[in-house]
Amino acid sequence: MKRQAEAKLPTDWGEFKIIAYSDNENDWMPHLVMISENTDLSQTVNVRIHSECITGDLFHSKRCDCGKQLDAAIKYIHENGGVLLYLRQEGRNIGIINKLKAYNLQDKGLNTAEANIELGFPADGRDFKIAVEILEELGIKSINLLTNNPEKISFINDSSIQLINRIPLEIAPEKENLDYLKTKKNFFGHFLNNI
Repeated sequence: MKRQAEAKLPTDWGEFKIIAYSDNENDWMPHLVMISENTDLSQTVNVRIHSECITGDLFHSKRCDCGKQLDAAIKYIHENGGVLLYLRQEGRNIGIINKLKAYNLQDKGLNTAEANIELGFPADGRDFKIAVEILEELGIKSINLLTNNPEKISFINDSSIQLINRIPLEIAPEKENLDYLKTKKNFFGHFLNNI
């Protein structure tokens, strides 16, 4: 994983530096990192590892809490300093086309994990080792992780990065995503207190 390009990025939340990471400089879908201005990477850094969700992040789908989590994380990182890792692992790493197929299966009664399995994929095929590689390349030694996902914590705990604190990132459920959030809690073991 190599740093391919970086630039200043003014946003609605504030100023960030954005960096593209991939193995190949011609990759059209690199992983992205946003670093809030005045973040000291030599200290413990607030970090959000966010997997791409086009439907939630871009189109504000109510089928999930992804877009609202992303917005809340960027706001927190701007206000408190930190780094957002945006990993290109759409649909728990099945891609947008298969994710739309999974939506149709969910509309027939399967949950998000069952739908992925029905399509021949793991319930969650994401690889958070990529996040560890990027954090190490940035020289980050210790983090506060914005997450509800125990798997992300496991990847950090099995790495050279020291986990200091977990910062919960809970979004209030809506009727359209309540079943999705129940699956996150009951199948994947996410730390969700408001479900």
